[in-house]
Amino acid sequence: MSATAAPAGKAVGAVPDANRWKALVFIALAQLMVVLDATIVNIALPSAQQDLGISDGNRQWVVTAYALAFGGLLLFGGRIADLWGRKRAFVLGLGGFAVASALGGAATNEAMMFGARALQGVFGALLAPAALSLLAVMFTDGKERAKAFGIYGAIAGGGGAVGLILGGFLTEYLDWRWTFFVNIPFAVVAAAGAYFVIREPEGSRNRSPLDIPGVVLSTVGLVALVYGFTRAESEGWSDSLTIGMFVASAVLLAAFVAVEAKVKAPLLPLRVITERNRGGIYLSLGLAIIAMFGLFLFLTYYLQVVQGYSPVKTGFAFLPMIAGMITGSTQIGTRLMTRVAPRLLMGPGFLVAALGMLLLTQLEIDTSYAAVLLPGMLLLGLGMGTAFMPAMSLATLGVEPRDSGVASAMVNTSQQVGGAIGTALLNTIAASATTSYITDHIGGATSPAQQQLVQLEGQVQGYTSAIWFAVGILVAAAAIAMTFINAGRPADTVVTGSADETAGDELPIPVVAH
Repeated sequence: MSATAAPAGKAVGAVPDANRWKALVFIALAQLMVVLDATIVNIALPSAQQDLGISDGNRQWVVTAYALAFGGLLLFGGRIADLWGRKRAFVLGLGGFAVASALGGAATNEAMMFGARALQGVFGALLAPAALSLLAVMFTDGKERAKAFGIYGAIAGGGGAVGLILGGFLTEYLDWRWTFFVNIPFAVVAAAGAYFVIREPEGSRNRSPLDIPGVVLSTVGLVALVYGFTRAESEGWSDSLTIGMFVASAVLLAAFVAVEAKVKAPLLPLRVITERNRGGIYLSLGLAIIAMFGLFLFLTYYLQVVQGYSPVKTGFAFLPMIAGMITGSTQIGTRLMTRVAPRLLMGPGFLVAALGMLLLTQLEIDTSYAAVLLPGMLLLGLGMGTAFMPAMSLATLGVEPRDSGVASAMVNTSQQVGGAIGTALLNTIAASATTSYITDHIGGATSPAQQQLVQLEGQVQGYTSAIWFAVGILVAAAAIAMTFINAGRPADTVVTGSADETAGDELPIPVVAH
């Protein structure tokens, strides 16, 4: 197959959709809803637990039910989007997510709540990869793609912090049920807009038969992996069921790879993940999310438990991080993406985020917000926003249209698995450091006030120990980005390949020339 000349930054034969910028508004709105939901429910959890009579042992399932369904079904959801059409999957995902949110808001007992959360995860797994793959097939010009993914990256990175603010407001001034009901107008507006505005490019579906063994192995394997990390957080790493989950996951995912290498129409074509740049993206992004999710958790507890912030004040305290992410993604990343290679944005971006984390290792009980937290979060957001934007774009750049759904699903999967690992791993490190500190210092505390002070100091010691670990993870993410990712500037990248969707699995793989 010979490379064919094409305009800089455009795929051969690509005709830009006249409504693509209108479509971006509704895609971004849907993405915001999904990302908000990940943190907004955490703020409402104590109130919901009390109202519904959920025990302390079962409360984790409000989060875990969603995480298992979402993480386990992402690859399947991406493949369904490729098969049915991304617009149809997107609208159906929004409709289902709205119904599930209504059920969650109307829940009268814990079973109804857990079921609603699992249903949200199912439709979220259909919606998220469809949204990202729609962007991938609609924006083909290098500069336009940079702007579109800048907006998407800012929402993907900063939406979680916005969820903390919105969740605090809704819980404090209305009722925890509104943290579910608020999804409904988001979903209705996004679905209506998508239905009337989005036109999916012709010939971009993958009509190959569904790889049922691949679906089963990947779903069960990912569910086992996510549940293993979730259980490790609550029951410990030496728990027999936790170990069993990790072993089962390793066996199932290894079998999945073996099946995908042999079947004619795989659920996840190995060409999607073995391509050097995409492999580097998935790995570095997953590591960065590990660091970031752990930090969200620790800073929320630090501000509320140690500093005594209200939920609303805690949400506002995260604003510098949101501002940094928006600036890094829409200003730095978007402006430089067509001028420099992606690794020169991702590597330095992760290092700037690591520098922000490094500042946050200086936390103490009475740490000044303006002196430490503000610059730390600003640098963290700036670095993450700068790195996320080219990562989101490059993960789907040059992929065949028929594979864009599963390629997008892999981005979400790396984030979801990274989030599960980050919460469990960093929480374990923090808990161990806290216990060790309290054991060493509690003997010298003679009064209840001194004992309480040691407890708080122990918590802060735990947070800073885990944040040090997160600094190392971000440095590793930067090293992987600089080593693995060797793509040139997107505006100089010419993607060639056949758009023929009728040739089965023997279609030529696109050649990416720089």
